[in-house]
Amino acid sequence: MESLSGSVAGSALPKSLTQRHISRSDHLVSVSQLPFHQKSTELVTSAGVASASEDWWRQQSGSHAQSLMFACRSSHFPCSPSLFEDADLFLQQKVHRDSRSVIRRGPEAGVPVYVMLPLDSINPHNNTVSRRRAMDASLLALKSAGVEGVMLDVWWGIVEKDEPGCYSWSGYKELIEMVKSHGLKIQAVMSFHQCGGNVGDSCYIPLPGWVSQEIDRNPDLAYTDKQGRRNYEYLSLGCDTLPVLRGRTPVQAYTDYMRSFRDTFKEFLGDCIIEIQVGMGPAGELRYPSYPESNGTWRFPGIGEFQCYDKYMLSSLRAAANGIGKPEWGHGGPCDSGCYNNWPEDTDFFRRDGGWNSPYGEFFLQWYSDLLLAHGERILASAEGVFRESGVKISGKVAGIHWHYGSRSHPAELTAGYYNTRFRDGYLPIANMFGRHGVVLNFTCIEMKDYEQVPEARCSPENLIKQVILAARKAGVPVAGENALPRFDEGAYRQILFNSRLTFHDDPHEASFEPMCAFTFLRMSQNLFQGDNWQQFVSFVQQMAAGKVINEWEVADKASVLAHETNPIVQEAASALT
Repeated sequence: MESLSGSVAGSALPKSLTQRHISRSDHLVSVSQLPFHQKSTELVTSAGVASASEDWWRQQSGSHAQSLMFACRSSHFPCSPSLFEDADLFLQQKVHRDSRSVIRRGPEAGVPVYVMLPLDSINPHNNTVSRRRAMDASLLALKSAGVEGVMLDVWWGIVEKDEPGCYSWSGYKELIEMVKSHGLKIQAVMSFHQCGGNVGDSCYIPLPGWVSQEIDRNPDLAYTDKQGRRNYEYLSLGCDTLPVLRGRTPVQAYTDYMRSFRDTFKEFLGDCIIEIQVGMGPAGELRYPSYPESNGTWRFPGIGEFQCYDKYMLSSLRAAANGIGKPEWGHGGPCDSGCYNNWPEDTDFFRRDGGWNSPYGEFFLQWYSDLLLAHGERILASAEGVFRESGVKISGKVAGIHWHYGSRSHPAELTAGYYNTRFRDGYLPIANMFGRHGVVLNFTCIEMKDYEQVPEARCSPENLIKQVILAARKAGVPVAGENALPRFDEGAYRQILFNSRLTFHDDPHEASFEPMCAFTFLRMSQNLFQGDNWQQFVSFVQQMAAGKVINEWEVADKASVLAHETNPIVQEAASALT
């Protein structure tokens, strides 16, 4: 058994507590085995310590999946009742989800490719389509190459910019009609975060002005680290259910926004707009802003920091600590967890036998990750209620945090809110939560290989992808993918092709698994339309569409012909994007 030593506020844990673990949530009975409303809980004791091999998660039974409501209503980690005010809505929607008919594509199916449009496709200053001529030529080129559609950020900071409840969709109306005229589909992203401060952010689009005014009046609406630094990328989930936005809660504001989008574009839903991706955190991902790049705060491959120091999250932490008779654990996150740019062994909390694996560490990490799951539940439940019967599918994004994945504590994942360690599968609870709402799990870093990464940082994007895909399969959740960085080389494309229909040599059921339901390429740019880059991309799109059984020579010939035929259009698009 790993060492149970840990610290709170710099002091050692009581000796009596180091003799035992607090019962782990990953030993709770699966939610699928109990009524969702059941208030009493039954604990399943572990038969032994989990395997420490890099593929330990492959051997898990999945029995440690849990309902957030189920876990928090147990005597283990009590939470504020306000966390579950949407419980009746969850139950009502479960009936709807269970009645859905699922269209199966089969394991031989192709994978449709989408392309992300530029972040500033809508000018944030005047709410019009940016570079119309370039956009028109680019969409024509993408359609000619066989691309299925495009991904479009629908920025909260543009549409509801000046006053609450006043929505201006003019620029998006024009762009969506333009996309439809080219016969392309749209993945529309409800972007409730700030643009600027993350990898690849090429422009600055803040939260709505009136929201920023409320943050100025009440800085605790922003995520906060232990030094008191505020992060303005996304509202703190600690205030999700509080009327802090001029009488509305953040979740109500998000819901009203999605409802206005639905009503405005109802004639496009299910036809041109086929997917709604719901933003649930910074960069649109379900996570905490634990590794902000703005102002040089964080640099790869730093472990990041916990974001739990606004007054709302601290209030929840105090309540959880008091509920288990440990009020000394409710004053904040672990004081020995280091800073943004530390490495695991620089800290007492994340080192090999550190506090992350102590009773206190388990308590804190469970609370921290449970709040993130509760946030996801609320947002996805709202989205499902808004877009029910509209003909669109709903998706959500999970970050590909692959650095320090080879360490025991997985610190970069823990600070982001993913309670994933050498001894615990942190992605199965997330996949189960997505499954409860019939949501597609969109995952990043699909193009990466282990050997390309910094060896000292113990990166393993390949094993991370395997873990997430297996968790999604156990939960019955479709998976879609994205590349984390813009790549145009054949090696990256081959890795995407491989991961899009990932199988395992020891998996007897590999033939029954469908490939990814979609892949979205990051992103449309001048570089994409340059000579060899374009021909490689066209070939990649054709291979993805061809499915499992392909004739590589035939695909290569077709790609060459398409690249040649589209050359005039591509040159125009590249010139217009300059």
